[in-house]
Amino acid sequence: MTESLTGSKAIPKWVRSAIIYWWLAGASLVVLYWTANQLRSLLVQLLIALFLSLAMHPAVEKLHARGMKRGIATGITMAITLTLFILFLAVMGALVVSQLRQLVEDAPSYATSISSWLKSNFDISLETDRLVDELQGRGGEYIDNVADGALDFSSFVIGFLFQLLTVSLFAFYLSADGPRIRRVICSLLPEHRQVKVLRIWELAIDKTGAFISSRVVLAVASAVFHWLVFSVIGLPSPLALALWVGIISQFVPVIGTYISGVLPVLIALANEPITAVYVIAAVLFYQQIENYLLQPRITAQTLNMHPAVAFGGVIAGSSLLGATGAFLALPAIAIVQAAASVYIQRHNVVDSDLLDRRSEERDKTEAESVEHRSEA
Repeated sequence: MTESLTGSKAIPKWVRSAIIYWWLAGASLVVLYWTANQLRSLLVQLLIALFLSLAMHPAVEKLHARGMKRGIATGITMAITLTLFILFLAVMGALVVSQLRQLVEDAPSYATSISSWLKSNFDISLETDRLVDELQGRGGEYIDNVADGALDFSSFVIGFLFQLLTVSLFAFYLSADGPRIRRVICSLLPEHRQVKVLRIWELAIDKTGAFISSRVVLAVASAVFHWLVFSVIGLPSPLALALWVGIISQFVPVIGTYISGVLPVLIALANEPITAVYVIAAVLFYQQIENYLLQPRITAQTLNMHPAVAFGGVIAGSSLLGATGAFLALPAIAIVQAAASVYIQRHNVVDSDLLDRRSEERDKTEAESVEHRSEA
């Protein structure tokens, strides 16, 4: 009787195994989370390098098709891109330094003009000499702060250059050894999965190229608009400033528009302060046109992505990885959508007044184009 009772109360073996597996899975997740958190910087760098390798793939393939080795083709592509980036920064840096120097030199005359305008319009007396002394004192204090923070800035530059070197090396190897890496991955999978993996990889390259194309189109449109406006209001170096606004606003996510607008405003203040108001108005006006007219249509045509999905993806990316996540959000979502189209099976839709038949036909056409590219 006692043995039967004891046997009935014994814990089944599968329950013990389930408990052990449960705790092992929980411990593994904790270790995985801790490891990912510790390697967060490296993982972000690998993600950026993967994006760069996908973006460079068309140029590298064209050079490789002409008989050039992949390593040399990748090096040439990266060297050209880096050279253009350095030249752009050098030109804009020289422009910023010269205009800021002029702004500091003209500060006393601006203070006198402001004092006269306040006196004539609002009967407010302003001691110009005191204001100039205050500006000079603040300027000296600012220079001292800059000198004190030179060491911190140097450390930041060194760290940035190290991260740039790390990303460049990863991007070079991912691009130069792309076929070998894909071959190793495919060797671990059965044939039917190899086809899907290669199809997803090809779609990732297409979507990354489409993202770069959309950014370039928007940057050109922004540069042309601001070039015309800056030329009309008489801003110095209108083409250089327009290129600055166009490139920074498109390739620096979330806050790129505001960063790009600071430089033209400062230069406007250094030459004709009233034109700074026109610059701010032009930047804000064009931003509304881009947000509501240009970007949704260009994004929908190049990435086949709904504007609401794009907007939500940018917010989610910035929440996860900051500015890097915001920049990589659109190509990442496009790649996920393309990968899902490989596995998701679509069905015919019933007739209803609540359904837009044109959108169904557009989705069907897009799916067929993706299928044709994959088969090719």
